Amino acid sequence: MNELHPSVSHLREDRLPHIWCPGCGIGTTVNTFSRALEDAGYNEKNICIVSGIGCTGRTAGYVNFDSFHTTHGRPIPFATGLKLANPDMKVVVYSGDGDLFAIGGNHFIHAARRNMDMTVICINNFIYAMTSGQAGPTTPLTATATTAPYGCYEPSFNLPYLADSCGAVYVARWTAYHVSQLVKSMGEALKKKGFSFIEILSPCPTYYERRNKLGEALDRMSFYRKNSVIRNGADTRETDIEYQKPIVLGKFVDREKPSYIEMMHQQMQATLKDRYVAWKGPNG
Repeated sequence: MNELHPSVSHLREDRLPHIWCPGCGIGTTVNTFSRALEDAGYNEKNICIVSGIGCTGRTAGYVNFDSFHTTHGRPIPFATGLKLANPDMKVVVYSGDGDLFAIGGNHFIHAARRNMDMTVICINNFIYAMTSGQAGPTTPLTATATTAPYGCYEPSFNLPYLADSCGAVYVARWTAYHVSQLVKSMGEALKKKGFSFIEILSPCPTYYERRNKLGEALDRMSFYRKNSVIRNGADTRETDIEYQKPIVLGKFVDREKPSYIEMMHQQMQATLKDRYVAWKGPNG
């Protein structure tokens, strides 16, 4: 008896097969996201996915929700507009490290600073994968790329620390190997009020692993299994990723703060009250 895959209802089957390379971890993350939605009981009609340019940017075209495949580096501004226009909509930005933290870095830090109510999922494969393997903002020092044939000499971003220091209320990092932890973490992030961020480390066997002679995607998954150190609550200043060194994973930040929309309403109400008192006088 043929049974449908549990994620089928969340996919646009007419868009399949997808364009992702064999061994790419993006598809695995989409599956975990689908499971998280099921576990959290989300209604597909009340969620929107926004992606930018790059391999991960194709996610918006494959999921069976309201979705936007936006311009390079701009998914967060699009998502901000959607959230302000419809505060009841659950808005998720699903994009890659180059899109979110190179050309889109400015938008990320300000959305986190404002505590805009959205979930940002970043697939980090350490490289610009769709444009043939250039070094990006998360490429580890000494790793090679098409634009760094002798090794990358630019320090990379520590994404959890960046998100934490900018004000995100939920920050976590996992890999495409840690599917159970990802499902749980995505569910927590979706339910969180405010700016939540999950970094997911994913193989790019076509460019990153091949150029750095790290084997195939299965070898990369084996590396994640053997070299992941789970430290929930770790200080994000200590979560830098070094080339082929152990990687700190876990849920690092989970705090409560008023969201952008809540603060906006509070300020508007306070201002209107002050103006009313000034108009009526101290005795009403």
